Amino acid sequence: MTGINKGIRKVEVALKWDPSPAGQAATDLDIVAATYPAGAAYGDPAYVVHFDSRSPDGTIYLNRDSKDGKGFGWDEVMTLELERLSERYARVVVGVVIQQRSAHRTFVGVINPGLRIREGYTVLAEDDFGDVLGATAATVGEFIRDESGEWTFRPGIHGFEDDPETFTRDMGRAHQP
Repeated sequence: MTGINKGIRKVEVALKWDPSPAGQAATDLDIVAATYPAGAAYGDPAYVVHFDSRSPDGTIYLNRDSKDGKGFGWDEVMTLELERLSERYARVVVGVVIQQRSAHRTFVGVINPGLRIREGYTVLAEDDFGDVLGATAATVGEFIRDESGEWTFRPGIHGFEDDPETFTRDMGRAHQP
């Protein structure tokens, strides 16, 4: 790291939504994060972290998981400890997937969705998915390691109309600089 700038070190990604109305299938949103190696920052992910998984080195993990949005406050929370992530990784893309098991659903059918990405008390991004209402998944931002080893954040919501497995495979290929 250069000078006194430490770059982004530890990030919390939080997601919330209201439960489905009585009698309707539950709405299940999931936060996912994909890491990309320095030599192939826009290729296939080295690994993907989602519900029931964590990064091999424990630097990216899900703190809270909801299958129905019935939590208090933020329903899903993922932590990314970028300062501990191996130097072989140059990029981390974060996304949100709507599970399609019980019913086909896009963001227009999710009640009161909300996203917050923050480092400590500093909010890096907030969104309500209003620009991707027809999507079944969306990337919500990416973290890029620069030449000095510091992490920077690129916000941006980009919708996808893929199933969850296709989305996690392709989420890092789009939106190259």
